[in-house]
Amino acid sequence: MDSFEKWLLEQKDTQVIDSHFSKSNYIPVDLSVNSKLFQFQNPKTADDYEVILKKYIALKNGKVGFGGYLEKRNLYQRSSLFTKSSTKDRSIHLGIDLWIDAGTKVLAAFDGEIHSFQNNTALGDYGPTIILKHTLNSYHFYTLYGHLSLESIEELKMGQFFNKGETIATLGEAKVNGDYAPHLHFQIIRDIQDFYGDYPGVCSEEQLSFYQKNCPNPNLILQLS
Repeated sequence: MDSFEKWLLEQKDTQVIDSHFSKSNYIPVDLSVNSKLFQFQNPKTADDYEVILKKYIALKNGKVGFGGYLEKRNLYQRSSLFTKSSTKDRSIHLGIDLWIDAGTKVLAAFDGEIHSFQNNTALGDYGPTIILKHTLNSYHFYTLYGHLSLESIEELKMGQFFNKGETIATLGEAKVNGDYAPHLHFQIIRDIQDFYGDYPGVCSEEQLSFYQKNCPNPNLILQLS
């Protein structure tokens, strides 16, 4: 663990969705290739996935499902965005997902300003997305919030500042969020490279070494398990 990751671990009481949820409300959800959650249910649509996830979370007496960092998933095979013939198939998830209803408030993880935002409209993409830029001494890093509502980006301005814990967005429905059950994709990024309003949230096994270093585990700050 390097100094930046140690600093992340020291950040207490960080929340990125509606702050009235306590840690006891969060239930781990396994969406990996080995998951048994969908084994006998054969979901085909975002609505199917939402129903199954909600039932599972309620069964565990929770309100929010979480998980997915470095999880290898089959979810992305439906979209050419992740299976282009010019690249290796991307299946390893680089952020953490928080599964909760559309309309739920999304909060800034740290004090920061708008780096960029856009609507990534491809099937399986983020939909409306916000990236915040943060400064730690002279070091810059970034957080990405994906699968938001369209309203979340309609009146944003470049450089607009948000305090830690301030509402920056709300979660979107499947029709705008890339066609997923409603959830937040939250990702920490050291070097944003040349990306604007977007950054890979899924990588191939061949790319994993770079992305694991560039995108530390968000649970360092959320501390959900």
